[in-house]
This record gives sequence, C-alpha cells and structure tokens, in this order.
Amino acid sequence: MQYSDKVMDHFLHPRNVGEIEDASGVGEVGNAKCGDIMKIFLDVEDDIIKDVKFQTFGCGSAIASSSMATELIKGKSIHEALALTNKAVAEALDGLPPVKMHCSVLAEQAIKAALVDYAQKNNIDIPELEGFEPDHDHDHDVEDED
Repeated sequence: MQYSDKVMDHFLHPRNVGEIEDASGVGEVGNAKCGDIMKIFLDVEDDIIKDVKFQTFGCGSAIASSSMATELIKGKSIHEALALTNKAVAEALDGLPPVKMHCSVLAEQAIKAALVDYAQKNNIDIPELEGFEPDHDHDHDVEDED
C-alpha cells in the first residue's frame, strides 16, 4: 500500500495528541472489532474551537486522519468544523488508499460526535447535527489476524 508523504508525516509526527481535561465536548467513534477507535476532545470558547486533541487507537491512516482533522478545525468556528468532510481530510493528506478511506470517515464522525456532546452539555441547538448518529459498525475489509 502506498501512502502519501503527508500521511506518513502525520502518522510519524501526529499533531494535537492527548486529551483536554474538562473538555467542552468529547466524541468517540469506532469499534474494537475493527481496531480503530478515535476520541476527539474540544475546547470551545465563544463558538470557536480554541483547542482540540485526539486519542486514536488504530492503524497509521487512522492516526494520520485524526491528526489532520484536528489541524483543519483548530481555531475554526463550530459551523466551519461541521462543514469538514471525510473527503476534505483525505484530500488534505494527499489521498488515502481506498481500503483506508473509512479512517477519514471516522475522523469526520468523531468531530461531529464531540460537537453533539458540546451542544448537549451547553443546551445548544445545532441544526446540522440533528439526527447525527456515529457509525460504530462501519463496514470495511477486516483481515483476520490469528
């Protein structure tokens, strides 16, 4: 599998790793079955994402997607962060192999899940998130490891 230099850079030198104590919002997506679990922590002030951190258990593409996604929303408004798509994450990484595109989907969903948590904690209505359900059972090729 061929990875772009940006994927390798964000995998080997991930940005924004860690957690935020008393985070404004926390979102966790993924499942242990496939091995990719992504957790995003947001610090939101006046509708702006002041800080964002992530903890990802998964493959290099999952780590790189988390790292890039956090870079893309840091300093942005909630509504700008909501506009982030998995395609934008993949494009910012100069592409992901098709079998790894689900990693960028997880990154998008983790951000949305964290924003749902933020909205619920602060009793804020974010219309773009109505009906959002994170995908905990996404399908992709899982190689059996014995």
